[in-house]
Amino acid sequence: MLVFGDETRNYFLVIGQAVDDVRLAQNMAQMNDVILSPNCWQLCDRSMIEIERIPDQRAVKVNFLKPPPSFNFDEFFTKCMAFMDYYPSSDHKNLLRLACMLESDPELELSLQKYVMESILKQIDDKQLRGYLSELRPVTIVFVNLMFKEQDKAEVIGSAIQDACVHINSVLRVFRGQINKVFMFDKGCSFLCVFGFPGEKAPDEVTHALESAVDIFDFCSQVHKIHMFGMAYLICNRNEGYPLLGRAKEIKYFTRTMKEFLISNCSRVLMYEGLSGYGKSQILVEIEYLAQGENHRTIAIALTKISFHQNFYTIQILMANVLGLDTCKHYKERQTNLQNKVKSLLDEKFHCLLNDIFHVQFPISREVSRMSTMRKQKQLEALFMKILEQTVKEERIIFIIDEGQFIDSASWTFMEKLIRSVPIFIIMSLSPFIDIPCAAASAIMKNRNTTYVTLGAVQPKDILNKVCLDLNVRGIPKELDTYMAEGSCGIPFYCEELLKNLDHHRVLVFQTIESEEKTNVTWNNLFKNFAKPTEDLKIFTFGLEEGNEEVCNLASGVRLKNLSLPASLKEISLVQLDSMSLSHQMLVRCAAIIGLTFTTELLFEILPCWNMKMMINALATLVESNVFDCFRNGKELRIALKQNAASFEVNYRSLSLQPPSEGMAHGEEEELRELESEVIECHIIRFCSPMMQKTAYELWLKDQKKAMHLKCARFLEENAHRCDHCRSGDFVPFHHFAVDIRLNTLDLDTIRKMAKSHGFQTEEEITFSRIETSKRSEIFSENLSSEEIREKILSFFDIIISKMRTSENDIIPLESCQCEEILEIVIMPLAHHFLALGENNKALYYFLELASAYLILGDNYMAYVYLNEGERLLKILKKEKSWSKTFEWTTFFTLKGQVCFNMGQMVLAKKMLRKALKRLNRIFPYNLISLFLQIHVEKNRHFHYVNQKQQAQESSPPGKKRLAQLYQQTTCFSLLWQIYSLNYFFHYKYYCHLAALMQVNTALETQDDFQIIKAYLDYSLYHHLAGYQGVWFKYEVMTMEHIFNLPLKREGVEIMTYVADTLGYIKLLMGHLDLAIDLGSRAHKMWSLLRNPNKHCLVLCWLCKSLFLKNRYKQLIQVLGWLWDLSVAEEHIFSKAFFYFVCLDIMLYSGFVYRSFEECLEFIHQNEDNRILKFQSGILLGLYSCIAIWYARLQEWDNFHIFSNRAKSLVSRRTPAALYCIGLSRYMEGQVLYLQKQIEEQSENAQDSGVDLLKNLENLVAQNTTGPVFYPRLYHLMAYVCILMGDGQNCNLFLDTALQLCETQGNVLEKCWLNMSKEWWYSSSELTEDQWLQTLLSLPPWEKVVSGKVNMQDIQKNKFLMRANILDNPF
Repeated sequence: MLVFGDETRNYFLVIGQAVDDVRLAQNMAQMNDVILSPNCWQLCDRSMIEIERIPDQRAVKVNFLKPPPSFNFDEFFTKCMAFMDYYPSSDHKNLLRLACMLESDPELELSLQKYVMESILKQIDDKQLRGYLSELRPVTIVFVNLMFKEQDKAEVIGSAIQDACVHINSVLRVFRGQINKVFMFDKGCSFLCVFGFPGEKAPDEVTHALESAVDIFDFCSQVHKIHMFGMAYLICNRNEGYPLLGRAKEIKYFTRTMKEFLISNCSRVLMYEGLSGYGKSQILVEIEYLAQGENHRTIAIALTKISFHQNFYTIQILMANVLGLDTCKHYKERQTNLQNKVKSLLDEKFHCLLNDIFHVQFPISREVSRMSTMRKQKQLEALFMKILEQTVKEERIIFIIDEGQFIDSASWTFMEKLIRSVPIFIIMSLSPFIDIPCAAASAIMKNRNTTYVTLGAVQPKDILNKVCLDLNVRGIPKELDTYMAEGSCGIPFYCEELLKNLDHHRVLVFQTIESEEKTNVTWNNLFKNFAKPTEDLKIFTFGLEEGNEEVCNLASGVRLKNLSLPASLKEISLVQLDSMSLSHQMLVRCAAIIGLTFTTELLFEILPCWNMKMMINALATLVESNVFDCFRNGKELRIALKQNAASFEVNYRSLSLQPPSEGMAHGEEEELRELESEVIECHIIRFCSPMMQKTAYELWLKDQKKAMHLKCARFLEENAHRCDHCRSGDFVPFHHFAVDIRLNTLDLDTIRKMAKSHGFQTEEEITFSRIETSKRSEIFSENLSSEEIREKILSFFDIIISKMRTSENDIIPLESCQCEEILEIVIMPLAHHFLALGENNKALYYFLELASAYLILGDNYMAYVYLNEGERLLKILKKEKSWSKTFEWTTFFTLKGQVCFNMGQMVLAKKMLRKALKRLNRIFPYNLISLFLQIHVEKNRHFHYVNQKQQAQESSPPGKKRLAQLYQQTTCFSLLWQIYSLNYFFHYKYYCHLAALMQVNTALETQDDFQIIKAYLDYSLYHHLAGYQGVWFKYEVMTMEHIFNLPLKREGVEIMTYVADTLGYIKLLMGHLDLAIDLGSRAHKMWSLLRNPNKHCLVLCWLCKSLFLKNRYKQLIQVLGWLWDLSVAEEHIFSKAFFYFVCLDIMLYSGFVYRSFEECLEFIHQNEDNRILKFQSGILLGLYSCIAIWYARLQEWDNFHIFSNRAKSLVSRRTPAALYCIGLSRYMEGQVLYLQKQIEEQSENAQDSGVDLLKNLENLVAQNTTGPVFYPRLYHLMAYVCILMGDGQNCNLFLDTALQLCETQGNVLEKCWLNMSKEWWYSSSELTEDQWLQTLLSLPPWEKVVSGKVNMQDIQKNKFLMRANILDNPF
């Protein structure tokens, strides 16, 4: 055995003939062969083995064993087992090394430490737990293979190996590499050298490996006894950069500074600091292009690491360019040019000073040979200064330097003098200095004429533009857009590497854009969610004609989050990880298991043997190092994720003038304490870079990951429910009771708590409730007038509001809804933890919870995403048949139906909802016979429920599992009646009635107040729209009677608020505007007190519409102000969109300006790809249509078509909702204005277009789901179409009908416009071409209206007059 090494590390090597023989035998073995070396064969009992001789070899091949008759297997086995006594047993049976059992022996440990890897020793010294030492990580390997002349002599090769080992260790240590293993092979000895062990990862690892290899080769080749024959190492290539995008702010810094430089006669310095990959070189390329101009000399250079070690190198390159030497091909040409340039500035005998710096061969004079190095340098600097002074008189010099951190100190010194003496513009990019910069560099940074910019990341929209440009496509999937924006962190180089990695894995599929009209809608293509680049990127696209534009899609089955990172990005993360202390590395690795976002509570739970103080201190340090970001709540997190940190200017001069702190160390400690306080306040932590999280996660071994995921799941499971504000229930009602998937055992108290959160009452509470509710009386007697009923209802809500404000009970919640935060930090991670554990049924449960939660939050796309995750798991679990799986299938189809319904895909929605009901054994009729039979059955059930209230109250409520089913049924029936109401076929009204009736009956079976009231209001709305006044009034009265008897507790108050809100919406839809305003105002106050921002925003939206139609402008603007404040505070994008929708309506129809058209248009451009707006039926349709109307009135038809076509693509999403009806009426108005243009131009198909348009408007009026509040506008448009078509009789009929409806509803806005239209159309006056333009230019802002500077009567006249003169009609 050879033992060798140096003072820090030792290695051993077993050598000798026996080892060589084994190695030789190994080389002879084929698959399934057993080869015995000569020594082994000598030691064997030859009588028991049949062998085959190998020609010319002493080793033998075993054919088979032939034990003798006397062979006793039991005796043989006992002998073998005797050796097992050497291995641990019982409690220590998993320990495979006896050394683990040894008692502590400091002297022995000290001697053995030299044989243990340095990285392991560091972890042991840092008291890292044994189970966490192993990692899976990429490393760079160099094999050093040594071959010896005299291999047989141990004393010869021993000294050679010792010498080689010492040198190799010394070389590797410089570059943070280690010898991992030394072993013999058939021709010599191999050293396995590894770079990148845990804690030792360094930047440019491959370069370091190559440098080490060259050094080792040079040394070993000089050792007489060693012949070097080869090494293996990893080489990595990097591609060129891409076009500059998203750096407008950075370029503005240049243009501003350039302007100052050209105007003044002073030097300017512009410095861009940024980490590698931020696109500094690309910025300088753009600047070089922009800096070109007459009398400008632009000199651009790029430095490297070598430049730093070459004295005066940067100035040498500058001067070579100034003197025109950069184009010379031979030194003689350079010498001639130099002689001509400097002869008037420098004596000929001193020309030789230029020899070394410009590689020329002037004769060396005696004077120069006697000069010191310092004096030579000063002479050169003086000469260069004179040359530059002379040059700047003729032209401006702009000096551009890339990688400025590699400027040598002599060049920094010269530049510092230069900018004080000569007007020159220096622009440079640099990475942050590793050490403190030299004095000259610091002086330049602090100079008053220096602009120092720290580069930030580019924004997500610019990353999208970059990806589309690089792939030459018009759109990419939203999933890919999110992956690139998050994964790249806004760093261009990361973006490029991720794209190359996707291409390498063949993830990207390119296809021609299909017309939406031709596409058959299925569940799989329901969300054609392609993120598209901004309009200004169109000028960069090339190679594709208009009809052949492509989009990029993802290959089938691809899950981007499961893709491994490219090696280049993984190395960056590992370098950062290894620069941390071992304890910090452990924290980051544990956090990576939880996910991108986590809470401090969960992190503390899984950290091994940490206390809270240690964790807070470590987190503060890691926040300071930009590994983590911390946030007080989910809202802060969501705001931060929308934008990356932008570039900013640093004023080093101001910083240097500030008084120094008491001490650097004291200042750092104070800053760390402040950070610790911030971390303690913060509840949520997130990785700054998803790349770091993924890299750290992949370091764990498989079993370690499972154990950590299980810890996380157990902890999170306790909080996997709705927030306290929402009474801690499930997002899918009663989900926990229907499907038991919990890891933690439930005790009795927990079960009671959960039951209470879902509305179950104790026996005492049920008794009390019965006593309280049994005293119901008829609240509304038959002889009350409608006005008296109205006053009674409104006064009831006023009393409730008063009690809410003064009540000492827990009616008012302490905080607003936190469900969205719970989704992000509990439910979502929990689903992924169970996926990682292979617990598919549990993961499915939480994916369905996620889908349901996102539907509650109005995010249809995310619900769709998680339903697809759930569908994948359902297919895996399909073979397992149990009731729980039946319920999960039911929930799955119900949620699918809801998504399809919200997207306006009613055929798909109906199909899904029917499937859900079938799973619950509630088959909805398919034919007329079963339909009428079912209606008869349900009417009898309803009669029984309504007339047997007392008996129903005394009966016990349904069981928990039954309630879960009933809630799913009510959801299905509620959607089904709305779907059937959209259809024009006569018999569909019976299906509609049946579904509405079944909803009420199912709700009554639940005995749940909220479900019953919701069903009553839905049933009332159904009869409202169908025109059955007596029935709808009856169920509204029943609703009010029900809530009059509810206890004044939070749940009861929420139901009352829901009633006020829903009744206000129904009254708006039916055209009862005054009552809608009264109810909406009260609902607004109640939701505000209940701290429910989502509901609060929606009630304000509809209140705006009611006030708008009534021309109550002061109240409208006040409500709009509330809506804006709430939408900003809560980051509620739908409310903000509705706000701008109303602002556009105000400009188009009310005659003044609240927010400018440009601001509204900018909002649409910035948010039209927002997933909530994009997949919400109605709001974008309304916004696009309003913009189209704006341009149509101005007769800017190109712009009109752009927005009208966008709106047209959304018209097919038919939903029975007021918002869709508003948007559709605006769209139809745009089409009517376009018809007027066609008629004016006497277009061929104008007549057909008019007929079709009139028919569509008539269908809208006839459709049940179109509320009467929209009729006046639709009749107004029908009248306009008629007068355009020359049908004066029907025009009058429609106008009179519209005016009558306005009078009934109190629709002041439409009434005023109708009267103006009626007067205008039959007058002989003519409109000028630009009359509406003139009106727009004179629209007063609201401030003037409210201050009284503009008369309220005058703004009524600022209405668009639709051009139509019946005398000139071509028809």
